[in-house]
Amino acid sequence: MKTKLILSIMLGLIITSYVSGSPICNSNDNPLLTKWDTPFEIPPFEKIKKEHYMPAIIKAITVHNEEINNIINNKDSATFENTILAYDKSGELLSKVYSVFSSVQSINSNDEIIKLAIAVSPLMSKHINDISLNEKLFERIKSVYQKRETLGLNYDQMRLVTETFDNFKRNGANLPQKEKEELKVVNTKISSLQLKFSQNILKETAAWTLLIVDKEYLVGLSEVQISTAASRAAVAGHPGKWLFGLDNPSIMPFLQSAQNRELRKKMMDAYLNRCNNNNENDNKEVIVELINLRLKKAQLMGYENFAQYVLENRMAKKPEAVYELLDQLWTPALQVAKKELEDITEIAKSDGISDVRAYDWRYYFEKSKSKKFKVSEEELRPYFKLENVREGIFYVANKLYGITFTQLEGVPLPHPEAVAFECKDYDGKHLGVLFMDMFSRPGEKRGGAWCGGYRSQKYVDGKRVGGLVTIVGNFTRPSGGKPALLSLDETTTFFHEFGHALASLLIDVKYEGLDGYVRDFVELPSQIMEHWALEPEVLEVYAKHYETGEVIPAELIDKIDKAGKYGQGFATTEYLAASLLDMEFHVLKEMTDSTFDVLAFESKILGDRGLISQIPPRYRSPYFNHTFAGGYTAGYYSYIWAEVLDCDAYEAFLETGDIFNKEVATKFRKEILERGREEDAMNLYINFRGKRPGIEPLLKNRGLN
Repeated sequence: MKTKLILSIMLGLIITSYVSGSPICNSNDNPLLTKWDTPFEIPPFEKIKKEHYMPAIIKAITVHNEEINNIINNKDSATFENTILAYDKSGELLSKVYSVFSSVQSINSNDEIIKLAIAVSPLMSKHINDISLNEKLFERIKSVYQKRETLGLNYDQMRLVTETFDNFKRNGANLPQKEKEELKVVNTKISSLQLKFSQNILKETAAWTLLIVDKEYLVGLSEVQISTAASRAAVAGHPGKWLFGLDNPSIMPFLQSAQNRELRKKMMDAYLNRCNNNNENDNKEVIVELINLRLKKAQLMGYENFAQYVLENRMAKKPEAVYELLDQLWTPALQVAKKELEDITEIAKSDGISDVRAYDWRYYFEKSKSKKFKVSEEELRPYFKLENVREGIFYVANKLYGITFTQLEGVPLPHPEAVAFECKDYDGKHLGVLFMDMFSRPGEKRGGAWCGGYRSQKYVDGKRVGGLVTIVGNFTRPSGGKPALLSLDETTTFFHEFGHALASLLIDVKYEGLDGYVRDFVELPSQIMEHWALEPEVLEVYAKHYETGEVIPAELIDKIDKAGKYGQGFATTEYLAASLLDMEFHVLKEMTDSTFDVLAFESKILGDRGLISQIPPRYRSPYFNHTFAGGYTAGYYSYIWAEVLDCDAYEAFLETGDIFNKEVATKFRKEILERGREEDAMNLYINFRGKRPGIEPLLKNRGLN
């Protein structure tokens, strides 16, 4: 749902003066404010400069302020059209401008963009506060809500009225004035701290590197890994040497392959201690402030803790339901992980290592997997050329839904490394545009992989306008004359993010307020796509050797299948550890600033759970971006919650004996992908499946049963 925003003239003038003294651009000269006369109205990325952002944001806020004033100053009685619909349509210019700025922060950041983001943050927070706590606006919305049964509204209109009213209530519209003012201050501080947290991670990840000058320290690494490190060193001004970093495409292959144990330890220690080095990028105090502020916000809203507040309108509804799921999985996952540790320890002993540590796990796990299943990560990479994987993804989408993707040439791109595709439906109708920006750029692009966008699907004059969607990754780059060869994890991640993109391309709702999903349902469309990634029928289509074009041999597919569940003890346990950590921070009912020790808290929570020392949580607290930079706050459990759904949903295909069953695919599209928030998430799922989901398919899929 778009953010509804307001800005006072004084604050706008203050912030404008901040931007290096640059003058406010005339609206006619600012590409962010002019009509985008480009194919599909794609943002004119190549024309947009850093000095355009602040003036455009301020102008867009002013326009939106006028739109809100028109609603609250309307002398006619509040109706669906003049209040709910007018509010739903407001802020379009701001959404358009801010989507571009938000993207550049994530994919093409630098010191100037970071400073600009710090200046913009309080503006955006004030926008949200001033609208969500606007008494006159809420009174009109409440008036429509109270008489909604008499207005002759259809189902979607009724849903929009209810969602709009409930969102205002959850944002504090019913609070007394004193509490509203407190909430404004709290929200602004939270927004600022979340931005600081994420920027600290970006800087800390980029700041630490391992430069190797002697080739003997590269033993165990593949030719591709060595070549990539050499290219990276050359770019950094160290020709003839090898450079490694803390971004996943660099550190994870290193931990899996490097024979030198001391260097593995050095890399792992640096990775686990990001933003925990008592420097300007340290996040421990930021966490303490955030937890306190979130708790204060929850209590202002009448809840005991922040998790209660967050979960109330999600599928889980309450913290107890989250813990019930996590507890069901923790014991079997930890048991399997301990068995995996036994395998690893046995192999490590042959190297004279009796005490396996966290920095040993990936290295000896690869050896154990290779010994058990005669397959290794590097043996598989040649069959997963990025472009071939992409074609495999398009193949699956076409087989399921009949949609096609055609690469676009000569259109504006969000980054020179990005590519664009037009998505069309089975009948040739335009559905949207999909950008892909898949390679790592440490210090410039934030870590991980995600799906975002520059425009949501919408209706204009009764006609559907397709979305502008983007997939962003941090995958292995081409190097040494070889194309980008993906790991299995990168391959499934590609399928995962494409699932999010499908949901954005296929959604078909008439009102912006019904766009998107609640947090613990949003991963269903992405995670179900992963099931097709390694199906033999699909692998035979796209998994082709990058040099010979040979289709992946049947025996390798068989090995992948047999090895597929091996390692799920580690993977599930490290994920659950992070999910539990996220929840424990946000079920706190009180905190004492002067005595609260973030790392001691983390250690106690996971220690009490019996987490073995060889498995750190997937995200330690100081770099746990999902929860402390927002988005998945008290919601990191959502991935495993949605996995219950996606495994159960995939069973619907398997039960027919056809993983591309058209009837099931059409029903999934119509009842899930197209619906957004037109109905309660569980009802959407039941409409598709005919029943509530069970946990058994998940346990089976992860090999935990």
